[in-house]
This record gives sequence, structure tokens and C-alpha cells, in this order.
Amino acid sequence: MAQCVQSVQEFVQDSFVPMVAALCSDEAERLIGKNKLDFAELLRPFCRLTSEGQLRDPNNQLQMVKNLRISVTKLVPGAASRSSVAAGPPAAVALSSGQRRRLDHVVLSCQPQEGAVSAAVAVGDYDLTVNDEALKSSAPWFSSWRDTLTEVCTSKLFSATTPWFEAYRESFLQSMPASDHEFLNHYLACLLVVSSAEAVPVEQFVKLSQEQHRVQHSGDYATPKWFIPNTLKYYVLLHDVSQGEEQRAEAAYEDMKQRYGPQGCHLLKINSRTVPAEQNEEIPDPWTQYLHRNHPHVSQAQDDDEDPVVSASAEENCVSPAEDRHPADSGGEADRLDVNKDPAKAKKSAAEAETPTGVRGACLTLTDRDRIRQFVQEFAFRGLLPHIEKNIRQLNDQLVSRKGLSRSLFTATKKWFGGGKAPEKSPSEPKSTGGLLYSPEAPELQIRKMADLCFLVQHYELAYSCYHTAKKDFLSDQAMLYAAGALEMAAVSAFLQAGAARPYPAHYMDTAIQTYRDVCRNSVLAERCALLSAEILKSQGKYSEAAALLIKMTSEDSDLRSALLLEQAAHCFINMRARMLRKFAFHMILAGHRFSKAGQKSHALRCYCQAMQVYKGRSWSLAEDHINFTIGRQSFTLGQPEKAVQAFKQILTNDSRQTATQQGAFLREYLYVYKTVISRSGLSLPHLPLPFIQSAATRVYFGHERRLAEGEKQAATHVSLDQEYEAEQASMWRELEEQLVAAANRGGAPANFQPSQCYLNSQTDNLRHPLAVVEEPVLVEVMFRNPLKVPLALSRLSLLWKFARDGHDAEDLVDKRDALERETTQSDEVVTTETILDFHLAPEETKMARLRLLPHRTGCLSITGVVYKLAAASSPETPDDDGLQKAETVVVDGKQDLKIRGPRLNHTKEDKMFVRYGPDRRLEPIITPPMPLMEVFFLQFPTALLCGEIRKAYVEFCNVSGVSLCGLRVASTHPDFFTFGSPSASTPLTPLSPASAENCSAYKTLAAAPGSGAACETPVSAADFGPASNVVDIPVGGMLLPGQSTQLPLWLRGPDQEGVHEINFLFYYESPEKGTKISHRVVRHSVFICASRSLSIQASARFSAVPPQRGPDQDGGTLVFVDVENINTSEAGVREFHVVQVSSSSRHWSLNKCINPAKEKDCKVSSRERAKLCFRARPCRPPQATSDSAETFTFADVNLGNERIVSSATPCGDFFFRCRRASERRRGEAGPSGSRTPSSSRNPSGDASKDPLHVVDGCDRLDLNIIVIWKAYVVEDNKQLILEGQLHVALQAVGEEATSPAPKQEAQEMGLLKFKSDPPPPAAPPSAQLAQLVKSNLRYSETHAHDFKRDSICVVPVCLVLSNCCWTDVDVTVDLRYKSGSSESGEGARGFAWVGQSHYKLALCPRETRRLELRACFLAPGVYNINTHAVSAAPARRKRDEDAARAEVAQRGAGPALVVITDGNQ
Repeated sequence: MAQCVQSVQEFVQDSFVPMVAALCSDEAERLIGKNKLDFAELLRPFCRLTSEGQLRDPNNQLQMVKNLRISVTKLVPGAASRSSVAAGPPAAVALSSGQRRRLDHVVLSCQPQEGAVSAAVAVGDYDLTVNDEALKSSAPWFSSWRDTLTEVCTSKLFSATTPWFEAYRESFLQSMPASDHEFLNHYLACLLVVSSAEAVPVEQFVKLSQEQHRVQHSGDYATPKWFIPNTLKYYVLLHDVSQGEEQRAEAAYEDMKQRYGPQGCHLLKINSRTVPAEQNEEIPDPWTQYLHRNHPHVSQAQDDDEDPVVSASAEENCVSPAEDRHPADSGGEADRLDVNKDPAKAKKSAAEAETPTGVRGACLTLTDRDRIRQFVQEFAFRGLLPHIEKNIRQLNDQLVSRKGLSRSLFTATKKWFGGGKAPEKSPSEPKSTGGLLYSPEAPELQIRKMADLCFLVQHYELAYSCYHTAKKDFLSDQAMLYAAGALEMAAVSAFLQAGAARPYPAHYMDTAIQTYRDVCRNSVLAERCALLSAEILKSQGKYSEAAALLIKMTSEDSDLRSALLLEQAAHCFINMRARMLRKFAFHMILAGHRFSKAGQKSHALRCYCQAMQVYKGRSWSLAEDHINFTIGRQSFTLGQPEKAVQAFKQILTNDSRQTATQQGAFLREYLYVYKTVISRSGLSLPHLPLPFIQSAATRVYFGHERRLAEGEKQAATHVSLDQEYEAEQASMWRELEEQLVAAANRGGAPANFQPSQCYLNSQTDNLRHPLAVVEEPVLVEVMFRNPLKVPLALSRLSLLWKFARDGHDAEDLVDKRDALERETTQSDEVVTTETILDFHLAPEETKMARLRLLPHRTGCLSITGVVYKLAAASSPETPDDDGLQKAETVVVDGKQDLKIRGPRLNHTKEDKMFVRYGPDRRLEPIITPPMPLMEVFFLQFPTALLCGEIRKAYVEFCNVSGVSLCGLRVASTHPDFFTFGSPSASTPLTPLSPASAENCSAYKTLAAAPGSGAACETPVSAADFGPASNVVDIPVGGMLLPGQSTQLPLWLRGPDQEGVHEINFLFYYESPEKGTKISHRVVRHSVFICASRSLSIQASARFSAVPPQRGPDQDGGTLVFVDVENINTSEAGVREFHVVQVSSSSRHWSLNKCINPAKEKDCKVSSRERAKLCFRARPCRPPQATSDSAETFTFADVNLGNERIVSSATPCGDFFFRCRRASERRRGEAGPSGSRTPSSSRNPSGDASKDPLHVVDGCDRLDLNIIVIWKAYVVEDNKQLILEGQLHVALQAVGEEATSPAPKQEAQEMGLLKFKSDPPPPAAPPSAQLAQLVKSNLRYSETHAHDFKRDSICVVPVCLVLSNCCWTDVDVTVDLRYKSGSSESGEGARGFAWVGQSHYKLALCPRETRRLELRACFLAPGVYNINTHAVSAAPARRKRDEDAARAEVAQRGAGPALVVITDGNQ
């Protein structure tokens, strides 16, 4: 907002100052011209009086005149128009075209300084940036702008100056043409200047006086206008001290004082400097700030286009140095348009106009300047003020005499209109709009003339009274122009009265403005009135009224005036107590629009930029787009394409709601401007804003993309950019790789282990530099997003990178950007860059581009961005409003940086206190020397299997690099799913090719005698099938040479549980060369297997009642029952299963033979059928004492057909051990609460075996694994296929049941939360298990004949066999006196008794069998149950526990033992 250094009162006073003309002789002009100035310009810096003046009013009251300023201008007469000769109303006051051009130039040349300091002022939640150039405040505490700058940011009162408006206002007020309805800008005096070098100076004064009289009274000149007929003439004798004779000058001056009086003349001595000023000497130049203010009375005749003859004569006679350099004077409208089109030239011309060649005042010393200042003071105090005082008295006397008033008008008006009386209300609008013409001697004009004289000498009270009186007279005469002028000055006089109780009559100003504009059709006077009133209202804090007044003055007749007033109104809105920011922004936009129409492009741009501060980021997208588009247009027109690019960039990058057609126009405009910027700046790769790049979504892949399937080969899935990243999967792969590295290091993984990273994204660990291999591609996936509703066409899209070679300095860099600029091929020798020729983005599409680099050297590669050509997909030739023609397709070259911000740091205290982010180095790989590269292919790999089905597949390993590889291993999440076979175990013959293995069995099969039920046992060491680890060494026979490939068989077994299973393989290999940056490499493979149900196996074991070692063919032991059920319902082709063999594997037990009563060769089970098989198991023969005896398993095969499958060979034995280890791991993960593990029976010796719990646990321990091998016949495509498989059941103890597949465990209900665990109950062995420590059997003759007549007692020998079922010593007690309480045994025991020793105590060693010879005595024939003895047992006591009592538990007896006694005589 316009803020003056001076107060509003001073501004209004300086707007109306006494006018003095200056008329110089030619010699005086030459004398003054030595200083590059004319006489008016010479006096201009010294025209403000530094001391107070005095005069007396008509009432003889002393009136003080303070800070008076005098306006001295060169007398340039203008020809009178022909219409002025005829009598008529006063002509309308209007500005000539030259004056309007001058105002345009004044505003254009006054611009904000570029790079000026700006301050952010918080207004609510807005932060507005105001220009600090001459930042000032209207607050009363204003002292200096530096102190104000701090206060303004916190004060409620603040405003930024608008120097262009101040310059316009000052120039406008000075450009006001003289009018007949007022006398404020009429000349009061004339300075006649003659040089002392003249031959007769007095004659020159006479000539100049006559010339002045002719101009004033001849009637040939319309301008200038004179205040009174008897104009004050003040005679100035100019003396050149350096050249003239001082005595002659003094003599001439004495003659002047004699002729004109000492009060009417003055001797002015100048040009005292004889030697030019040195270059280093600083001479103050007070004329600079005044020279651009060319007085309208001087330029009016020059700029008036209506009479070129008079204008030419005026220019020929008197043209000031500053005026003849004005750009507006030398050209017409075309020159103005050229200036507007090139603001730089306009500023340059303005600077030239303001700074003429040479130094102003070069011949003037400080003494000369003091003399000039003293001259102005003497002229004002001795000549001008007394002249004005005399005329006021004369006018007062004339008015009193004409109107017959008593005493003076001052007394009368004071009597009628008291000083404290408020002004009248505004009169109603007059009916007549016509004007009157008063004669110069009319009393109304004399009152107005007296009022103007009083106003000029700061006698505002008298002036107000006169204006008020004149206003009433003019209104009564319907002289509206005169009435409006009187109202205007009455309001100003009322405001300027010091300490008056009369308030400012704003309604006077409103009526005056309305009369000027609507009745008189004079916009110039209305504008002057509005400017004065607005400043007065703003000084009183009435910003709302001031804004309304300024807005009311806008019209279509002057765009420049409307723009300036709208801008000031906008500043009023922001200076209100309740600031109206949106109105501020809206009116700034209106001002910018009018500035643009007026050709003031720079000011239009500034207004739009200030308005953008309010609209930006407030979700007013359409308003933002309009403002940015206008800013772009204006900036481009002003030759600021960089700013235009930024504006258009905002339109395109914001989420715009514009239509597709409008966005297409914006895009074409942007591309055209951008191309212009590139051509001017010379940049080959500037930054482009489109399309958006989602840098955080950038993904990087190192290595070749996997090959697709080739025929029957299926390539390993490995890692690709098509796969989605999952954190759980990444953790799983990391664990597998860590296991492989630990196995390769013969122990644990190193402390600095880091997993291989060939795929990086925003979720991976990117703190380290990734490792890439030379001659292997680096694939970067960049995500592009088109925010517009129009398509974008990208071409020649590629990556930008920098490369630092190994062993070179950091300065030795190869930059792809530099290579592009120089058009060299150096970059291709280091890194080959792949280019995408065409890349189209549909409207609002998000699309990824995969860009490839191929490094050829080792070193550090840094990918910095992307480079491409951007064009609109369809851009027809469209002419622009500003004449910007566009080609059919505008294509610009540019780039965008890939700047990825790392994760936020949260480790240290400083990280948590501040927002810090770590590095993200996914685009900064280190290129390492060549490494082996392996590809893995699978042949005949199934996707669907039956549960337990065995399928043979093949895997091929290819070394496609130039380096050998070794150390091939594999780890899997399902190690029981596959096997490569055991090199030490017997492996079946492998077919030469997969095609030859179409009908071959996966098992090793031997011929067997049909119907033979005896088991074939084979001891096998678990170490033969590899260590108990998830890592499997792949038998490739050493290393694979470059280009070599090998094919190995791979046996697969279907999972035990139905459903879809994800099987993951991780293949590990390394280079024979050690110490490389990449220690190893891996290949991933994931496959999904759909498992269908096949058979359900349920097995259980019972102790056999048959005593052991009764005969060679009838061994005692344990009975094993196997129930087989066909649960396959989904596979229509599988109708029945054949159980061809049942095998066992254990360290302690083995299947002996099949005792199934069925006579069939094999067991067929159709759908939903169940078959029951019964086998006898016996303890294994103790192995020889070796280091591997503890891990020796006995495989027993019981074939049900005519062939035997060797279960101890690959793949049956491999899958058995793998499944066993997997189940042990699962039981170990389940913890102590799970089922019993077989580890308790693996080491029966030692102190642990003496514990009762371990003793009891080993009584019924079997640890017997049942392997059920089946076959199924399927017909597909007229071919019969044989499906084979095996199921495993682990029998842990006698009396327990085991199933395969294991039943799914239901989710347990959540129990109550316990904060303190209950104490564990005391360990007490269960009595049911203690009753099975010893097994007893009676062996005797079932029938016995005896002659009771010959001998009445029959004694039958009976053998009691006691077998220790434990792996520890047992104390046994046999009591023959025991009598059973059952009725059956009581009846069978009559006439029967045991004779001999009836109580036995003995100790049995582990697994020992002992016989006791007993005798039973019978008294009569019959059937007797002799199973009446009692056997009790307890684990043997240790020496340290001899005193501890241990209760023996009765052992479970066998069934009834019946003996038939017959009489031998019958």
C-alpha cells in the first residue's frame, strides 16, 4: 500500500503548492547549462522552506506558514484553442495522450528491485511475503525502516510501500491541467532571470517582463493560467563567479534595487568551482530524485498531439535537458508498445533519461548551493508571501464592498459558520447538469480565489469558510463543476485544520466525486478527489471506506488507473483490523488483469504472484491454475522464461480439476516455453516435472532375468521383478541361506553374514552397497505416474549414471550425462545403457519402465536419474492468444533425478529427538569381478501328487558363466519332500534319460518267492543317508566347468497332508577362487504341490501271549496290527490301491512275519474299503559294538507279493530318515508337553535307566517304524501308469495307536490366564505300566492220564517262564500260595495244589528269561486252571538306595492255563 515518508497532512499540503514560473534569457540559460540543468531544475531541490514564514489575515491576525514548498517551473506557453474564444462553460479537464504516456512510463519504470529482501508476515494461518524495499508502517512509532522491520512482523499495523503508485500519484497530481473553476495550479509569480554578462541587464529584464505580460494578457495562449492579473515579477541577476566581473554584477544589482526595490530583486552567484571535481571526490547530487518529475506545464505543450505546430515551436524555443531525453517524447504509440514488449529496454531508457551525460551541478560548490537555498528563502519571505497577503486583503475588501458586508468576510463567516459547527450534510443531486461560465470579476470566483490563496498559505480555517460560502453560491446557480471543486477543497481544509473539533466531512468528498464523474464527466478531477480522500480515510483507520471508494473509481476508460486503485484497495483489505485476505487476493487478481490490459506486464505479474500466496495450498485448484497460467504467460512475455516454466510446472504437477482439453493446452504451452528456456540457457538436460516418478517404489534387480521353460524343462523361479516382496518369505530365504553358509563353513555362519540381495525395493535392507557382477545386467524398475488427463509420450528413455573405476581417483569419473552432452561413446565402453524408444502413458496412468545397464568394468556405479524426451501424445498446431505458435509436436529433452530417502533413524537419542533418515544405497552398486552363474532346470517335475506318492524327476544344473563353480548344495523348507539319493547306500539304477524312465519303478526291486511271509532284515547305519541337517550336498562330482551342465535324478514324495503345499528350494554354489567380495551365490525355486488323499494307515501293537523261545518257528514277542483304508475320493482314475509290502525300521524291534490268515498275494483296497494286517514283531539281534552301533537301524521287509522292494535303499530309506528327522524336529518344537520321544530308549544303560520313570517308560517302548508301500494303477491317455508310494507310521509304545497321515490337531480353547504356575505334581509311575515289567507263561502238558486207584495223587511237572521286558534289573517275587478271588478260578482249583517250594525271590537281568520248575498235585480227574500263582516285580534297588523301601507291583498274568487230568483205568 502507498505509504509516504511524510504524514498525510504533509502529502495533502504538497499536493497544492504555490506555482511560480521561471523565464530566463539565453545567456542565463547558457550559464546555467554548465551544470546540465535549467533554472527550474536548479532550484527544485531547494524549494522547501526550512524556516517558518508569517503573514496577517484580513482580521490582522498573525498566521504562521510552516514547511512551505514552492513549485518553480519553466514558462512554456501553449496556444489557445479556437473554441476557447467563444463564451461557454469551462472545458473539461482531461489529460493529453502525451501525459497519459508519461504516466504509463512512470509506472513502468518504477519496479520492485530484483533480489530485494523479503519478509514473511503471518496473518492468521497465512504467511504472506511482502517486499522490504522501503518497508514502512503507518504506526505512530515509526522512526526508521530498519527498526520498523522488526516491529512490523509482530504489529497489527503493517504495509509495504508501492513506489510505482506513489510515483504515479505524484506525477498525476503534477500533471493536472489548469482549469478555470479553480486557481490552485495557476501561477502566482514569475522569476525573470538575466545573466550579469549581458551588456545591459536592465534591458533584458524589460524584454522578459514584456514577454511575460504578452503571454498572460494577449489571449493567444491558453496555458499557462495566471492567478491574478497583477502577477508578481521577481528579478534575478545571475552571476558566474568563475568568469564574470563581480564589480559589474554588483553595480547592475544596485541599479536593479534602485529600479525594482530591494524586495523585488536578487543577485544569485553560482559556478564558483573553476577546477573539475576529481574522480574520487564524492559530490552529492540532490537533483536526481527530482528530475524524473517533469512538470506538466512544461511537457503539456510538447506532448499535445492536437497541434503539432505549436508543439514543435515549444520544443524549439525551450526544452529542458531532461525532457528532450524522455522516451515518450521521441516516439508515438509504436514506441510505447516496444517498451512494453521489452521491459529491459524500458528500464534502460528510463535510466538514461534520469541520468544525463556528465555530472549535474559540477560547477556548483556547497557555498553556491547555500546561496541558492538562501535565494529561495528570500524570494518566499520578501516577495511571495507578502504578495499573497496583499491579494488576500484586496480580495476581502472587494468582496466586502460588493456585497455590502460590514467589516470583513472573515468576521462574517466566522459569525455565520462557527468554527466548531459541523459541516452540512451532502446536498441532494442537482437536477440540472449544465455548467455556467462566470466572468473573472464574478464575486463567486473572487471568493473561490480568496479561498485558494488562504489554502496555499495554510490558513485552513478561513479557507474552509470561503469554500463553504462559495459552495452554497455555486449550488444555487447550478454550477456543478464549481460546486464540486468547492466541496472537495472544503473537505480537505476541514481535515487540515489543526486541533479543530470539526470532523472530516467524507460526504463532501463523496458528493464531489459523484459530481465530477457522473455530472461533469470529468474522470481526472474525480480521480484526484478519490486519491486525496483515500489517503485521508486510511490515515484515520477507515480502510473499508477507503477500499470502497477506490473500487468505485475503477472504470473502463483507463486500465492503468483502475489497476493501481484496485491494488490499493487490496492493500486496504489486508490492513483492516479483521484482515480480509481473500478479498485482498481477489482484488490483486483484478489489478493484475487491468495491469495486463494497460501493458504493464511486470506489475501484472507481481500482482498475480502476491495473490498466489493466499490461494496456494487451499484446495482452490481452479483458481491456482488460472493464476499460474497467467503468471506463466506474463513471465514469458517479459522475457523471463524460467519463471514461466515454474508457473506452468505448478499447473501440471498439482492435482488439477481442469478438463482434458484445457490440460492439453497447458501442456503444449509448457513444452513450448520449456523449449525456449532450453534454447536460451544452453542446458542440454534440464529437469522435467512430468511424469511423476515415485522414487520410493524404485526396484532394482541384479543379474540375468530367468529363462522361461524350454520344452519339457522348467526353469527355477529364482527372483524376478514380477514377484511381490513379502517380509515372511524374505526371512525364510535368509534362514535357508544362513543354514547353507553354516554348512559350507563346517560350522556356524560368520558373524558378518549378510544374505545375498539380488532384488532390492523399499522394504529391503538398503543401508549397504549392493554387489553386482561385471558383464551381468542391472535392471532398474522405475514407476511413472501421469497426473494429467491427457496422454504423455516419452521417447528414448534411459538411465543416467556415474561410474568410478577401481584403482582410480575420485575425480576420474565417467558420467553418462557428460557423455550425452558431448555425444561421445566413452560411456558404452564402461557401461552399456539400454534405451526404450517409445514409452506412452495413458491419462492418469501409473506405469513402470524397466531400464537396463550392463557394466563392463569393475568399480562403483551410481544411478542418478532418468533421461528422456517428453512430448504431448497429440498436440495439433494451435495458435496462442499471445501469438505463441506451436509446432505440430513439441519435444523437449530433459531428465529427472532418482532421489530415494532412506528409513528414518531411531537408534540414538539424537535420532529420536530429530527427524533423521539413513542412506538408501539400492542405486549405488559395487561392480565386482566375474562370478560363476548357474541356471537350474527341472524335468518331469509334477504339480500334483498323492499323499506319500514317490515320483522320480530330474534336475539339470548349467554353468552359463565363464567361471567354474563348486560347493553345490541345496536347502529346503520341506527336506522330507525330496532326495538326491545316498552315495553310500545302495541306489537303484538310474535311467539314461527321463524318457526311458517312463515305466520304471522308483524303488530297487528284487524277485521273491511267492507266498513267503518271512521278513528279510538289513542293518543300515543312519549316517549312510547323510547328516541330520536340512542342507543336502548335491553330488555333481566336483565342480562344473564353464558351459558345462549335468543332470541328476531327484526323487519326490508327496506330503502326508492333503492340500496345496509351497515347497521352497535354495541352491547354493560358490567360486573356487576364495577371498572375493561375493563369497557365494544362490538360486531360488518355489513350487506348489497339490497333494490328494491316498491311504490312511492305523497301526497298534500288543504283547503276544505266546511265551518266547518256545520253538524255532513260533517265537514269542509283540503283535503289530496295521489297518489300511482307502480314503482317496478325489482322483477318479485311482480306484484301488495294492499294498505290496510292509517294512519296518528300528534299532530294537523288527517285523518277523505276517500272520494274516488271508492267503492272497497282496492286499487290494478299493474306495472306502479297509483291510487289516497282522504281523509279529521281535527284538532285533544286538549289533556288533562299533562307533555307529547306536545309530544302526534294522530294516525288515515283509512282501505281500512276488517281489521285494529293498526299503533300506534309495529312495525308500532316504524318505524314511528324512521323515523321521522331520517328525523329531516337530516333537522337539512341541516341547516336554508333547508325546514321548524315542531318545529315552536309545541309551538304556547308565543311571538314568535306573530311575523308575525311565524303567516304566522302557517297559512298553517299541520305537518301531512301519513303512507301508503301495501301488496304484491309473489309465491316462490310453496309457497305464503305475503310481508308487509309501506311508510311515511310528509306533512308540505297546498299547498306543499311530496313524498316517496324522490327524489334524484342533485349535485348543484358550484357558484362563495364570500369573503363577502351579507346582508340578510328584512324579509317580503309573501302576498299569509297572504291571508289565515281567511277563510270565506256564508251559506244561495240556492232558495227563493217571491211575488214581494205584496212586491217589497225580503230580504234574509245570515250567514257569519269567521274561524281563525292561532294559534294567528287576526284582521278582513268585508266590504260589496266592488264591484268586474269582469264582472261575476257585472252581478250577479244587483238588489242586502246588507242592514243593511255594515262594521264590529272584533277580532278572535286562531282557533275561528264566525258568522255574514247579509241581502241581491233583487229587481227582478233571479240568483244572493252574494259573493261580502271583508274580510281583519292582526295579532293582541301587546300592545308595538300599534303605529305601520299594513296593512291588503285581504283574499282569496270562490267560487261564487249563490242564485235563484223566483216569488211566477208564
